[in-house]
Amino acid sequence: MKIFQHVSDIGNLKQALQEAFDIKENRYKYQELGKNKTAMLIFFNNSLRTRLSTQKAALNLGMNVIVLDVNQGAWKLETERGVIMESDKSEHLLEAIPVMGCYCDIIGVRSFARFESRKDDYEEKILQQFIQYSGHPVFFMESATVHPLQAFADLITIEEYKDKTLIEPNPLFGGNPIIRTPNKRPKVVLSWAPHPRALPQAVPNSFAEWMNAADVDFVITHPEGYELDPLFVGDAKVEYDQMRAFEGADFIYAKNWSCPGVTRPEDYGKVLGDYHDYADWTVSDRQMAMTNHAFFMHCLPVRRNMIVTDDVIEAPTSIVIPEAANREISATVVLKRMLEAL
Repeated sequence: MKIFQHVSDIGNLKQALQEAFDIKENRYKYQELGKNKTAMLIFFNNSLRTRLSTQKAALNLGMNVIVLDVNQGAWKLETERGVIMESDKSEHLLEAIPVMGCYCDIIGVRSFARFESRKDDYEEKILQQFIQYSGHPVFFMESATVHPLQAFADLITIEEYKDKTLIEPNPLFGGNPIIRTPNKRPKVVLSWAPHPRALPQAVPNSFAEWMNAADVDFVITHPEGYELDPLFVGDAKVEYDQMRAFEGADFIYAKNWSCPGVTRPEDYGKVLGDYHDYADWTVSDRQMAMTNHAFFMHCLPVRRNMIVTDDVIEAPTSIVIPEAANREISATVVLKRMLEAL
């Protein structure tokens, strides 16, 4: 595997999941594979889970790791060709990328959408330059449009929990165990939720792409105007009534995203209206009561009582922490496959 961007890059999903569970049993099984190899992790944006989980995954495989925070301690980078470099940007990405490539074997890049141009964001101008000029395999650690490491971890988590029937209550809240009906083909719902800031579509795009490739009944729900790019929606059912979408669901994945600009390009990257007007989209006990004792998922960080209420995220059906833990596993599988292709 030379590039990890889309679900198609991982190949057979069943084999990838089996490999993930194999690695979860012994995450140091392939430690010799990365001996004397170096992973460079480049961050144009903030990170907690991606930084920690990917660095841990590389160490699991015996690799050396270099972490570069472009915004702290590095020269400011110009990314556009033809610019007279008279601003505070001292180095051009076209020189910086091949220099970075001199010091590593595999490169991971995290670079969010800028919301300056939908065309530039959806063409992945930053990541494509790394693919073209680094001379090494490149994996996406969240880009302008996708976050495949997160989506792979999400799928691993769904596979782990879809057959779970007994859920023990949180001792802090007491109560009786929850008995739920397993579903061999679980209903998975991606639900938009309100947020005060304009957020990228990377996480929902990749989640939709990976769920469409998996053996699940997949539904996307959001207010009108927040339609994701058809490239990622695929054959998913789109339901504008959130309560109806939640009926009988086995997994609820809550996530905000700004306007993707599909029908109105001029609205790309905007928050439509006042987010307070969408308070009823916050995932609460009201919506969860419509489900099959659904598991609650979110990529984190999450704004409590805006995306999801305290009661839902603290419930025994909340699996946001196991979901985050599986980020190490998804990254280990991806790096392993890239090492095998060197």
